[in-house]
Amino acid sequence: MDKKASLTLPDGKTLEFPVMSGTIGPDVVDIRTLYGKSGYFTYDPGFLSTASCNSTITYIDGDAGVLLYRGYPIEQLAQHCDFLEVCYLLLNGELPSPAQKKDFDGIVMRHTMVHDQLNRFFTGFRRDAHPMAVMVGVVGALSAFYHDALDISDPHHRTVSAFRLIAKLPTIVAMAYKYNIGQPFVYPRNDLSYSANFMRMMFAVPSEDYVVNPVLVRALDRIFILHADHEQNASTSTVRLSGSSGANPFACIAAGIACLWGPAHGGANEACLQMLEEIGDVSKVGEFIRKVKDKNAGVRLMGFGHRVYKNHDPRAKLMRETCHEVLGELGLANDRLFKLAIALEKIALEDDYFVSRKLYPNVDFYSGIVQRALGIPVSMFTCIFSLARTVGWIAQWQEMISDPEYKIGRPRQLYKGAARREVKPIAQR
Repeated sequence: MDKKASLTLPDGKTLEFPVMSGTIGPDVVDIRTLYGKSGYFTYDPGFLSTASCNSTITYIDGDAGVLLYRGYPIEQLAQHCDFLEVCYLLLNGELPSPAQKKDFDGIVMRHTMVHDQLNRFFTGFRRDAHPMAVMVGVVGALSAFYHDALDISDPHHRTVSAFRLIAKLPTIVAMAYKYNIGQPFVYPRNDLSYSANFMRMMFAVPSEDYVVNPVLVRALDRIFILHADHEQNASTSTVRLSGSSGANPFACIAAGIACLWGPAHGGANEACLQMLEEIGDVSKVGEFIRKVKDKNAGVRLMGFGHRVYKNHDPRAKLMRETCHEVLGELGLANDRLFKLAIALEKIALEDDYFVSRKLYPNVDFYSGIVQRALGIPVSMFTCIFSLARTVGWIAQWQEMISDPEYKIGRPRQLYKGAARREVKPIAQR
């Protein structure tokens, strides 16, 4: 039997609306006809109780600490797959066979170079420009260089654009870094893996050979996997909203990058590292914790708790293991910040104040330390996040374009401004 939900209006009139069920997760009340039937809108700032779309890509159960990509637990994907396998999964709905993976990897690697005229685009930015500012500009400009496949109604054009974005983002991120530090750009090499190629473009210099470290490459690959998609967050919703107008995919991804740049969204791992630097030493952790508990101190514990995950972040354990692997490989087991992080984590996990509030470590708590150990500067952290999230944005954008129910986004509002009034000529005011 079809489920219905009833809504009684102030005038006593009762309306019924269909209740829709997903594979897993909460049911939703379909209120698309509400305004036409009643003249009312719903009010939901931040869209905290509103399903803006139906999707088959990512599922999150924040209470249970679950994150699924196309039904697969993130823990299993991070342990058994590389990033391009996860890209294939997000784009196509299934994990690739060996032959499919070989073909997919080959296509991505053949698209890693950027148009050579794009190199000169970077010179328009100041040397000290923030890399995310450069990213927004350069990715948005890609449509000027690759305008041969911008018909979003053409599935082949969408596929070509998807491959270009996934392949070229590592090159663009590395170029933004090299430009910022005054080193020459390093061209990609198609014989390396996706993550190894990126590390080489970031850290190689013409004066010496760059040796790929498989432990560090795997760590970066895991960072990419853990950040590849996260359901209908702010940046993903921005990409979908931009795409709903028919904007080209490069413009939509640039919009997502701009949204991710916001400190409340993509800057959490940077904030965690800054917090550890401000604490400075293990001996000061107790004092810091006391300040966190004091509501009048204005001190926040960064990297603990999550807006979505109310129990634990399933990505955090994996990132903690990765952190140990990287620091062990680099001989940094006694790294000051890592020891400080472990001490802070131990106290927070054992203290009733934090346990009762379910303030468990999230993925950002460790990812900043890992990136720092890899040699990635703080200013590049959100660029790395953008690179990883691009495939999720593309998958979400493609799903939206293919949805027969998709319409241009048009949120409503509760207007609280002045009522209608008449304009008087200036001499009469």
